Amino acid sequence: MRPLVSAPVPKRQKCDHWTPCPSDTYAYRLLSGGGINKYAKICFEDDLLMGEKLGNVARGINIAIVNYVTGNVTATQHFDMYEGDNSGPMIKFIQSAPPKSLLFMVTYDDGSTRLNNDAKNAIEELGSKEIRNMKFRSSWVFLAAKGFELPSEIQREKINHSDTKNNRYSGWPAEIQIEGCIPKEPS
Repeated sequence: MRPLVSAPVPKRQKCDHWTPCPSDTYAYRLLSGGGINKYAKICFEDDLLMGEKLGNVARGINIAIVNYVTGNVTATQHFDMYEGDNSGPMIKFIQSAPPKSLLFMVTYDDGSTRLNNDAKNAIEELGSKEIRNMKFRSSWVFLAAKGFELPSEIQREKINHSDTKNNRYSGWPAEIQIEGCIPKEPS
């Protein structure tokens, strides 16, 4: 009879990363929505900033602003891009982010139908390369820095379009995510 060998339970990492971030970095994970019951999530330093459990994520573009220097959340807000004219309020929200802010953006359901050109310009100014490619129900995640530059090796954006032949969920593309470690400001 062989002895029973069991592996230790893996240590849980911040924002459910597989490996820990170095102590001089911030851990983050951005997860778009996918399907009618898969809500978007924004995690920063193991704190859920936006998500279904908090009740602060909704259809459209969901944005969290974090102070880069302190790591504290400044604001969170969702902007419905299917009904109503919410591009203007979203632009004001983005512009309200002070210098030295991290902006995390994720879509749930539709983030493009009523997204106007001025809003696209505001997001492009933050470095988005995909905002003009967004379509109905595209899954999109985006990380931006306002007032400073992120290291070039950090993945900042990802998009997945709704495609009736390849959708994971009926009429909905699969959720997508980016995660990583953002270097903290040197003190």
